[in-house]
Amino acid sequence: MLTNRAAEKSSASWGLVRGGAAILVSAMTFTSAYGGGIGTLNCVSGHGSFGCVGQWGLSSDPNVRTVPKAHGYEEKAQAAARERRWMAKCDPVIERDHFGVARFHYAARGCEYGIGED
Repeated sequence: MLTNRAAEKSSASWGLVRGGAAILVSAMTFTSAYGGGIGTLNCVSGHGSFGCVGQWGLSSDPNVRTVPKAHGYEEKAQAAARERRWMAKCDPVIERDHFGVARFHYAARGCEYGIGED
């Protein structure tokens, strides 16, 4: 005869886990925001298990991107020369596969990874 019985829970260990989580949450709540940071704590409990995950990071807007500094004439000329050398070596061609998806094909190995010779 087969029986399905839930595993017995140790009330002492559950109390310890819950107490530890409470201390951690209160410590995160009562500490000041260090350097404009933000913290989160997420806890999940299921049948016979309990787990928490905490994260800490800067409280900046994730959608704001920093703009790189403008390149000078010399840097632009060097980048254009590198691109011309890469195009001459790799000769990229777009061909459609049997699914109709456009794919790049290159004349030399490593070109699909943007590898060049500087």
